[in-house]
Amino acid sequence: MQGAITVDSVDKRYVGRGRETVALDKVSLSIEPGELVAFVGPSGCGKSTLLNMIAGIIPKTSGKIVHNGNSVNAINRDVGYLTQADSVLPWRTVERNVGLPLEYRGVPKAEREKTVEAMLELVELKGFGKAFPRELSGGMRKRVALAQMLAYGPNTLLMDEPFGALDAQLKLIMQQQLLRIWQEQKKTIVFVTHDLSEAIAVASRVIVFSGRPGRIKHIENIDIPYPRDVFKVRFLPEFEKAYDNLWSELSSEIGKGEDL
Repeated sequence: MQGAITVDSVDKRYVGRGRETVALDKVSLSIEPGELVAFVGPSGCGKSTLLNMIAGIIPKTSGKIVHNGNSVNAINRDVGYLTQADSVLPWRTVERNVGLPLEYRGVPKAEREKTVEAMLELVELKGFGKAFPRELSGGMRKRVALAQMLAYGPNTLLMDEPFGALDAQLKLIMQQQLLRIWQEQKKTIVFVTHDLSEAIAVASRVIVFSGRPGRIKHIENIDIPYPRDVFKVRFLPEFEKAYDNLWSELSSEIGKGEDL
């Protein structure tokens, strides 16, 4: 298999309290450059574990992960990572939060300021550079975190329940903004979510994981063309068909392995 991300027979096993727990079992998957793929599955199925292994945050037990032609055996600095947690620093302004990864990389100030300005315009926060996080809504803070992730130009974005803490209306707004940015920049995105509707609304493919031990149970191709309007897409017959198929695969897995 070849792709922007290739996962080949990957296992993740934990040993503790006198027993072995299999989090992921022989998972293989290829994600193409510029593809937006969603992972769904019951709690404890290993979808976030796999995301962390692609990021190089935790080691795999066996198998191989390749990102852009390079084996992932340590922290993968060529990806951006966005989680549900609010990652912005409260004592830094919006522009200084967005510029933080550029500071770490030693980017000169003039170039840094130019990039930050472009990122704030991209996420529709132009004019809020001098504001502090406490002065922003939850959705605006999430956009700051998104701009921060995009600032150093990763071509792959890993997103773990990024909009999970937002209310329903803000979640839709962020989904639409994500699709707009993705279509403009053609980045590869892996999006983990518990929200089946969210997965169908944004992704070209939805990967269903079984209950622990996590295996890929089903892959659903979402037959809805881009550009998509996430506010209206849920009323399409293609959306309903995909939802029914995915729910049929997912419902039998709920609760499996969660007590391990």
